Amino acid sequence: MADNEDQVAGLLLAAGGGRRLGGRPKALLEHRGHLLVEHAVEALRAAGCARVHVVLGARAEEVRARAALEGCVLVDNPEWERGMGTSLRAGLASLSGTGARAALVSLVDQPGIGAEATARVRAGYRDDTSLVSAAYAGRRGHPVLLGAAHWAGVGATATGDRGARAYLRDHEAEIALVECGDVALPYDIDTSADLRHLE
Repeated sequence: MADNEDQVAGLLLAAGGGRRLGGRPKALLEHRGHLLVEHAVEALRAAGCARVHVVLGARAEEVRARAALEGCVLVDNPEWERGMGTSLRAGLASLSGTGARAALVSLVDQPGIGAEATARVRAGYRDDTSLVSAAYAGRRGHPVLLGAAHWAGVGATATGDRGARAYLRDHEAEIALVECGDVALPYDIDTSADLRHLE
């Protein structure tokens, strides 16, 4: 059995094409001198995820060429234009058979959520039945930890841009919420107006 360090894998969803950003893939946006995909990987690693899988889609070859993603498992999602649900399914499928017993899922377009919040959610892991979510003023947000016992159910309900939302709504009573509003800002980089968050 994998030791506790390897049981929680990081799963970064970074395939989006930035449709509302004029077609600029979010993974390639810059923030504090690094690409957003690099920031997000570093947050997962700093939170204790030794294994990090990154799901790529829009301009995947350019992301591979430009981003420093050494040591990550890069997962191509040819269906990325159909929404985040396809990326979540591809990422979870890539983790099956690795020994991981949970996936700590984060989104590439939330640079205000760093290692501290990510580590809090990871710390909620108990076993492969764990469901843990960051909360902001009591409202569920990212990152989310999905124990392996839930992967099939999540995959079956992940459609469009909803990802795990439907599954989590149906399993609300099982989710351990971890308040992170004191250490993270859960904004998304979705539109040109949101680019003001980037430095």
